[in-house]
Amino acid sequence: MTFNKNKLALGVAAAALSAAFIAPQAQAADRSADASARKTEALEMKMQEMAATMAAMQAELSRVKAASTEATTASAKVQELDQWMSSVKSTPEAASAKDNLVFVRSGFANLDHARGSSSAAHSGAALSNNPSNQGFYVGGAFDLNVNNDLFGLVDDTAFAVEIGFEYSQFGKGDNAVSADYGLDDKKATDARLRINASPKIKFMHGSKFRPWLIPAGFEINVLGVPSNAVSVMNSGMQFGAGAEYDLFRGIVLGADARYHYSTSKLDGTPTDGFTTGGYVGFKF
Repeated sequence: MTFNKNKLALGVAAAALSAAFIAPQAQAADRSADASARKTEALEMKMQEMAATMAAMQAELSRVKAASTEATTASAKVQELDQWMSSVKSTPEAASAKDNLVFVRSGFANLDHARGSSSAAHSGAALSNNPSNQGFYVGGAFDLNVNNDLFGLVDDTAFAVEIGFEYSQFGKGDNAVSADYGLDDKKATDARLRINASPKIKFMHGSKFRPWLIPAGFEINVLGVPSNAVSVMNSGMQFGAGAEYDLFRGIVLGADARYHYSTSKLDGTPTDGFTTGGYVGFKF
């Protein structure tokens, strides 16, 4: 009995002693775990801060790179503009091409039929029975350039519009009206005026020598001495060809030949015929 009591007492003492040793160790382990958790949390916060700092640095680096690229591009454009301005200043100004022309012309004129021809249609003309069908002409015109490639169809082939006039004389004839009224001057000068607007095709653009062609142009014929029915004007067409040479600094010499055709006579007075001659022009 005494032995059992002693044994029980020893067990209680051992348990108490064990509890005395284990409790501090458990508390120490708890404190160590708390400290480790706090260190881990602090480390995570530092890592997050470092990540945020790195992101901010990366963003700033990207901004600096973009700004540097823009500055480089702007600098390159400025340099290119400076080079262009320098080249423009150093290059002499090129004179613009002069493609328009104003010219005066003169030459020989010939009618298909004289006003006072022996045919029944023209015999006995009251105002003029001029028997000559040959004479001279003087005139002038403008060539107004439209394009230099025939509307994109043919290179180096210019299209222009000629607007001009032509005065011609074919001699004098008897004026029966003057004789009837007892006037001293019994002669009437057979004079004509032609006004035209014609398309003109000029070849070899850029060359000094340039042939040209009028395929068909519109013209108006005006009689200086009216016809027997006092008509003074009719319409017709002209066809022409020629060539010109740029002699010196826009001074042009040329030659042409033209045929003038009317669909009707001026009350029996013929107006058809051809002219040929030369001209002097000035480009502008």
